[in-house]
Amino acid sequence: MCPWNKFAQAGHELKLSARHELQAPHLADLARLDDAAFRKMFSKSPIKRTGRNRFVRNVLIAIGNSGDATLAPEAIRLLSDPSALVRGAAVWAVSRLLPAERLAALAIDRRAHESEPLVADEWTAALAATAA
Repeated sequence: MCPWNKFAQAGHELKLSARHELQAPHLADLARLDDAAFRKMFSKSPIKRTGRNRFVRNVLIAIGNSGDATLAPEAIRLLSDPSALVRGAAVWAVSRLLPAERLAALAIDRRAHESEPLVADEWTAALAATAA
């Protein structure tokens, strides 16, 4: 934290204040954003420049780090996302939230149909980590 922040004051410019819908959003809601919803939610925001796929990847990292197994269905759903970036992050997230036997069952079902080598590598790494 910057020591100069102790002198900061709340801004009075309404257009610079945080939008209500973006204050403490639920990870599950953010994981469900398609491109149109992402663009609408983050219009006139610097987050929009990130793009939906990179944003959802970051959401999946937060989901995986959360330790909240109730978020696993969102990560599992994203294993079928059109974006390889999102699918790879989804593999990592489910590997952090699911027991090894459930992860292995998902890998049998999903890995054989994965055409992107980097996502297949994520499956390999996830399965190796659970075997260790």
